[in-house]
Amino acid sequence: MSTNFSIELESREELGSSHSRRLRRQGRVPVVVYGANKKNAYYSADHNSLIHNLEVEAFHSAIIDVKENGKKQGTILREVQMHPYKTQILHVDLLRVRATEQISLRVPLHFEGDEMAPGIKVQGGIFTRLVTDVEIQCLPKDLPEYLTVDISQLEINQAVHLSDVQLPEGVEMTALLHEGDDYAIASISPSKISAEIEEEDEIDEEEVLAVPEAEEESD
Repeated sequence: MSTNFSIELESREELGSSHSRRLRRQGRVPVVVYGANKKNAYYSADHNSLIHNLEVEAFHSAIIDVKENGKKQGTILREVQMHPYKTQILHVDLLRVRATEQISLRVPLHFEGDEMAPGIKVQGGIFTRLVTDVEIQCLPKDLPEYLTVDISQLEINQAVHLSDVQLPEGVEMTALLHEGDDYAIASISPSKISAEIEEEDEIDEEEVLAVPEAEEESD
C-alpha cells in the first residue's frame, strides 16, 4: 500500500487568471479539489512545499490528505500544470476519493533482477524499459506505491508483458481488464557489438563453405 501524504491548503474566494498570477507572485499555487459528488473547492498551497513533494515518486501515486471544512479528505493528484521552461507549478487539480469506490491511477514500475537475468549476465544483452508506469484500478486502501517486475529469468530476445506483473490483492490492470491489451513493458535485446560479432561469424562460415577442395596433384 502507498504512503499517505498531506498538504496544507488555504481557501480562496477570488478566481480568475489575475488572481492566480497574484497568488504565484506570493509563492502560492492555485489548487482545485473536485469529485465525490461535491462542489469544486478552490484553494492555494505553498509552492516550495508542493514542488518538494512532486520530486518524490510516491507522491504521484499516493492518497493525499487535505482538510475540507475541518475534516480530512483523501485525494489523488489528477493534473499538474508546469511553466514551459521554469521550475514553477502553475496549477494543481486534486480528485476526491471515497473509501468504498475504486480509483484509477497510473503507478510506476520498478524492475528488479537485472543483475541475475541470463540475457544480460550470460548473453550480454541490453535491457530496455518500454513502459515506465501503468494504469491500475483499486480501492484507495489497496493503492500500491509501485509495482515490482521481476526480470531475473529473462533471456536475450525475450520480453516481459503486462500479464507477467504480480499484482497485489485488490489491484487490477486497466489495460488487461477492459482492453485485453497484453503489451510488452520491457525486453532484452542483443547489443550492437554482439550482433556485429554474430554477423561476422556467419560471414566467415559462408566463406569457408565456399572454398573449393584442393585438386590432387598428378604424378
